[in-house]
Amino acid sequence: MQIKKFDSINVVPMIDIMLVLLVIVLTTATFIAKGVIPLELPSGKSVQNFPREEAIRISISADGKIYVDGHPTDAEGIASFLQGKNPKSPVFLSGDKQARYERFVEVLDRLKGLGFETINIVTLR
Repeated sequence: MQIKKFDSINVVPMIDIMLVLLVIVLTTATFIAKGVIPLELPSGKSVQNFPREEAIRISISADGKIYVDGHPTDAEGIASFLQGKNPKSPVFLSGDKQARYERFVEVLDRLKGLGFETINIVTLR
């Protein structure tokens, strides 16, 4: 029996592993880029860009759930999340286009009742 000399490295398995890792990285990167709350925003024509440093983000999902800065709450719980926040801070209110208008008005009414005046509605361009 003759022993063969090992002259080269088979790189095909390494390429397969690298491609699998690339697919995993690209798949997870798309989940991270979308954020936690998937919203399908309506489009609008009058668009302004605002700084988001100290902004309060409120989202309403298609099934009517309310999120304040990514934390789920209900309409009554908005006050507890906003307690101690400056009423002059800008509020960015984004609602899914399938969300009920009644829920949107309820959140808007709570914000006005808490003294927030700079309320911006987030839309797509």
